[in-house]
Amino acid sequence: MSVQYRRARKPFDDEPENHERWLISYADFITLLFAFFVVMYAISSVNIGRYRIFSDSLGEALGGQGANVKPNTEVLNQPIPNPNLKKRTELMQREKSSMTKLAQDLQSTMAPLVKEGKVRVTQNSRGVSVEINASVLFDPAAAKLTPESQEALLAVATLLKNDPHAVQVEGHTDDQPVRNLYASNWELSSVRAATVVRLFIEAGVAPERLTAVGHASNHPVASNDDPIGRARNRRVAVTILSAVPDPDVEIPTTPPVEPPAVGQ
Repeated sequence: MSVQYRRARKPFDDEPENHERWLISYADFITLLFAFFVVMYAISSVNIGRYRIFSDSLGEALGGQGANVKPNTEVLNQPIPNPNLKKRTELMQREKSSMTKLAQDLQSTMAPLVKEGKVRVTQNSRGVSVEINASVLFDPAAAKLTPESQEALLAVATLLKNDPHAVQVEGHTDDQPVRNLYASNWELSSVRAATVVRLFIEAGVAPERLTAVGHASNHPVASNDDPIGRARNRRVAVTILSAVPDPDVEIPTTPPVEPPAVGQ
C-alpha cells in the first residue's frame, strides 16, 4: 500500500498597500500648475522679445519648430513704446514752436525799445517773458503809465488779445525806500503791475487770463549797490505762460536790459 504525500501550497502574501501613491499624482498636478502660471506670466508680459524667446525655448523643449529658431536679441533690446510719453512729446514740440513764434513777434513789435536796451525778450521754461524797464513805462516813484509807453503796451496787447495763454505781469523795484503816497515798494510794484494789467484788459485781453504780482525788491537781476544796478532792477515783466512747460534752460533772445539810472 503506497502512501502519497501532497506538498502543501504556500499561500502568497498580499502586497502591502502603498498609502503614498497620491504623491505621484500630486507632483504631476503641481508641475502642470507651475507650467500654466509660467505661460500665463509670459503671455501677460508687454515685452514681445522676451515672449518670443520663451515661446522658442518651449518649442525647442517639446521638439517643435522653436528648436531651429534663434532668439531675436534686437527685438529684446527695443524700448517699449509709451503712447502717453509720445503724446506729451508732440504737445511739447508744438507748444515750443508756438511760443518761439510769439517771442519773435514780440521782439519785432518792441524792436525800437529792444535796440535801445530798454526791453528784453526771453523764452524760458515758463514761456515767453518781455522785461521792460520801469523808466520806459512810469515816471520816477509813480505808477501811472506815460503816454509813450501806452503805445508800446497796446502793441503787445494786440498780439496777446487772440492768444490763448495765461499772462502774468510782475512789478519789481530796487531796494531804496519810497517817499510818496505808497507805503513801501510792495505797494509800488503791485500797483505798477496792476496798471499794466488794466491797460491789457481795456485793449481786449480776457481778464481771466491775467494776473498781477508785486515783488518789490525781492527778485533783483543786478546789484542794488550802484545806480546802474538799481535801474535794471526797476522793471515790469510780462510773462506769457506756456501751457506745456518745457524743462529746457532759459535761452535769451535779446541782451540784458541796460536802462538809464533814473529814480524809482
